[in-house]
Amino acid sequence: MAIKSDRWIREMSENHGMIEPYAENQVRYDDAGEKLISYGVSSYGYDVRCAREFKVFTNVHSVIVDPKNFDDKSFIDIESDVCIIPPNSFALARTVEYFRIPRNVLTVCLGKSTYARCGIIVNVTPLEPEWEGHVTLEFSNTTNLPARIYAGEGVAQMLFFESDEVCETSYKDRGGKYQGQTGVTLPKA
Repeated sequence: MAIKSDRWIREMSENHGMIEPYAENQVRYDDAGEKLISYGVSSYGYDVRCAREFKVFTNVHSVIVDPKNFDDKSFIDIESDVCIIPPNSFALARTVEYFRIPRNVLTVCLGKSTYARCGIIVNVTPLEPEWEGHVTLEFSNTTNLPARIYAGEGVAQMLFFESDEVCETSYKDRGGKYQGQTGVTLPKA
């Protein structure tokens, strides 16, 4: 298994639609010249952006967070360019980018150091072979202060590992429950 370079990521995105929309370089400034947390292709990965849709978890209704019986009263929906996560809480969001993972590739996501240095942890499970959709992102605010997440800017880096053999059963073959997801997707039992 080998990690893939910027050249491979560019070819797979431009010719096979692996990442849409795709930024072929690191984008560091917006159209008005304002500095951004970078996104786009990097040496051995792709820095994804966060969309404007957020689900911020709250304890107002004192519900239990249960992955087998998820109660949507445990969060509030926010659509904004900025999301404030309360202290010691978390939020769900999604990537701007839509992914189509090749059958011989496993994708792993790691948070960007800019957020990690602020006590904000990004958690994403691996993108399995032949999975496709918007990636649901989880932001944990590990601090005792409110934390800010910026939509439209870089939040995490995807690393692509290509196997020297094709898997026997892909995520698509198994009919994975999160296949083709769009928007922020909540847990499914």
